Amino acid sequence: AACLAASWDRALVAEVGAAIAREALAQGVSVVLGPGANIKRSPLCGRNFEYFSEDPYLSGQLATAWINGLQSRGVGAALKHFAANNQETRRMSIDARVDERALREIYLAGFEAAVKQGNPWTVMAAYNRLNGEYCCEHPTLLGGILRAEWGYAGLVMSDWGAVNDRVHGLRAGLDLEMPGVPNGNFEQIIAAVQENRLDELVLDRSVGRVLQLARRADAARKQDRRCNPAAQHALARRAAAEGAVLLKNEGHLLPLKRKASVALIGAFARQPRYQGAGSSLINPTRLENLHDELLRLAAPQQLAYAPGYSLDGGAGSAELLSQAVDLAGKTDAAVVCVGL
Repeated sequence: AACLAASWDRALVAEVGAAIAREALAQGVSVVLGPGANIKRSPLCGRNFEYFSEDPYLSGQLATAWINGLQSRGVGAALKHFAANNQETRRMSIDARVDERALREIYLAGFEAAVKQGNPWTVMAAYNRLNGEYCCEHPTLLGGILRAEWGYAGLVMSDWGAVNDRVHGLRAGLDLEMPGVPNGNFEQIIAAVQENRLDELVLDRSVGRVLQLARRADAARKQDRRCNPAAQHALARRAAAEGAVLLKNEGHLLPLKRKASVALIGAFARQPRYQGAGSSLINPTRLENLHDELLRLAAPQQLAYAPGYSLDGGAGSAELLSQAVDLAGKTDAAVVCVGL
């Protein structure tokens, strides 16, 4: 998403959404857990790679395009993480205190656009608290803003393990607890209904939304499930190119002269870091790297490589850096691949 946002291209993002839907159908997946529309408030947020932007308008427009592209192929989106889930420290428990204007103009604006213009099949409520209430049990956020104000009629699910009080969450508008492992919450719901602490109509309303999602998922399984990996790869390559941003070109350094000697520096040049970890980890059908691609464009004697650093930031980095500096001094230009 970070790369896609740098393209500023709604049509491209919609095309990528449709391509992701093709892969989802091929894998038997009915709902994709995305897009992430949270604002990039802290550079240390571990999910920033899958959020679009610091800007709520850009985030909302591209999240809408992504949802529309995905759902045009019969696969549902899960707009996440609703809301103000913007940092890593105490991600699962922090109470984000946001005043009304900042909340409406910055932290909710992208979600509002995506809900109203994209109508995602599902919305994923976040781990954190917002102004004192956990998002998965937040009546103002879920029942008030999302449903009453924005008119959302789809399913609201929890982030994985984000439910603290299942019965309170149902009252607030949380329909589905994920991942649905045995944890005693089913029994809590039954007891609450039997003891008249939970109106059975509230439960029935959520059950109806789960059944609606199940019917949509069943229809998705009847879609054309063919997927062309070569075409998918070509689109990914084009999207990556459109997301590349040239910040400076001092002295008309670029494009490099065709016969220039180049020092390619950085372990990422051979082992690119192109995604997050954990639940976001994917296994690509094909993975290219800058080192091999440059060898397709230049003669082998023009290109020299030095890792420059260890991928884990561990021992030996000083020696690797020294080797890279020495190599750069012997060539016309250095192409340096660095990142987090």
